[in-house]
Amino acid sequence: MDTFTPTTDPLVGSIALSAIVALLPLVTFFIMLAVVKAKAHVSGLTSLAVAILVAIFVFKMPVGMTLMSGVMGAVFGAFPVVWIVIMAIWLYQITVVSGRFEDLRRVFDVIGGGDVRIQSILIAFCFGGLLEALAGFGAPVAITATMLLALGMSPLRAAAAVLVANTAPVAFGAVAIPITTAASLTGLDANHIGAIVGHQAPILALFVPTLLLFIIDGKRGVKEVWPAALVIGATFAVTQFLCATYFSYELTDIVASLAGLGAAVIFLRFWSSAGREAARERIMVGGTNGATGGSAGITTTYDESNRKLLPGPTFLALFPYLLVIIIFGIAKLWTIGVSVPAVLGSTDVKVQWPLLYGHILDAGGNPVTSTVYNFQWLSNPGTLLLFTGLIVAVVYSIFDGGGKYKIKVSRAIAEIWHTIYRMRWAATTILSVLALAYVMNLSGQTITIGTWLAGTGAFFAFLSPILGWIGTAVTGSDTSANALFANLQQTAGINAGIDPNLLVAANTSGGVVGKLISPQNLAIAATAVGMEGKESVILKKVAGWSVGMLLILCVLVYLQSTPVLSWMLPTP
Repeated sequence: MDTFTPTTDPLVGSIALSAIVALLPLVTFFIMLAVVKAKAHVSGLTSLAVAILVAIFVFKMPVGMTLMSGVMGAVFGAFPVVWIVIMAIWLYQITVVSGRFEDLRRVFDVIGGGDVRIQSILIAFCFGGLLEALAGFGAPVAITATMLLALGMSPLRAAAAVLVANTAPVAFGAVAIPITTAASLTGLDANHIGAIVGHQAPILALFVPTLLLFIIDGKRGVKEVWPAALVIGATFAVTQFLCATYFSYELTDIVASLAGLGAAVIFLRFWSSAGREAARERIMVGGTNGATGGSAGITTTYDESNRKLLPGPTFLALFPYLLVIIIFGIAKLWTIGVSVPAVLGSTDVKVQWPLLYGHILDAGGNPVTSTVYNFQWLSNPGTLLLFTGLIVAVVYSIFDGGGKYKIKVSRAIAEIWHTIYRMRWAATTILSVLALAYVMNLSGQTITIGTWLAGTGAFFAFLSPILGWIGTAVTGSDTSANALFANLQQTAGINAGIDPNLLVAANTSGGVVGKLISPQNLAIAATAVGMEGKESVILKKVAGWSVGMLLILCVLVYLQSTPVLSWMLPTP
């Protein structure tokens, strides 16, 4: 079979014209979603078709390779991405069907001083940041969206809140795998890249809780609760900065999330918010007496007058998430005596993808490494969540509170199939978007866009975060965005005389604000709150925040590349 080497100027030898044509699949997707108001999976499949046509007729990729690229992307979308999301939602569903979610709500209510706005920040930002640190790949959005919905918040407000909250923690998500991936691809020092990201992402973290207040309760919410939001955001940001710079970039979000939660507990012992009851009436669907959990399809009620935490029920309510921390901590970090990450990693099966590996070559004539599919059947976060859920189901079936909490292990397992059914359209969107990303990447469309932008010289420092934003917006993964553009950022930095470490870090930071408009995340949020097919409505709600935060990052990175703010950067 013939070989294929992607080029950056297939259209009349012009990188600019080639890049404009390469943008057509992305433009198609967002027009379909925002203008035509098509469903996300329809938009994804349409854009995939455009990407295939561009790959074949403009970039001259053989038809078989083009189609197989899409297949490989869809398989990657199914496993690990969809698998992780399904398992994350399933773990949450176990707490719902067992009745333990009521106790979890009570925990956040007590910590939040009875103010639903503070509760929402703690759930969406702190708890969501912890889930991002441990699992990533949509799990925080899936779980925290359903939690806010079960509190009684409107679906659109809940979806927008968790998407905006899932920004600053993303760079260090899944034990900082985006940074690790970028370092492995470029040969740069992961610790130094992580430290630079730790001098960028905290700027967003500082203000995200306040943005959540505005989304949840408008100007009045900001006026009444800003001190708590500022304390939580500042604590998270400072801890993120210190941990990434001086301790461990892998553990950054874990430490920052717990620190933010701890700061809230301490601060709320000395300060209480105004207008709590009025805010609950404004924000909650159906007032103060409960709500319907969207994806769960289960009506829950909650006695607001009972804010006393009992040790047993409280521990069991938190048990699934404490167990997640333990299992992921062991799986990702345990190296005493035996390296658990190495043992789990040794079970990975690397598949040289048919028709692609050895046939798609880089400029040096070597096989493109992205044509090797890594089947992480045991080390995958979704599988770890499966183990977690099974343990939780067994524990809940044993400790049933004298019959108050009733769940059988068989009932918990059956919930997996219910979750899969509810995720069917979201899964279709995820598969189509990942297929789109693989076709664009392997055919040369993505690198052409990046090369075109890199031709701006020193000004590229301003544009650098945009690449990460585009990559994450398309794939739904900051890790994937770094896989797409890390080498390009490094090369552009060297050619333009800009620190390549700064640009690779900027790619990571830019990706965090692209995630909230990612079709994958939009589909996950829509499914979690029962708004399937209305992803365009959610997109309009959050797109402005994404662009605004991107602009802040662009200015910050540009100034960091100049003497104005170069002093902010850590030394290698």
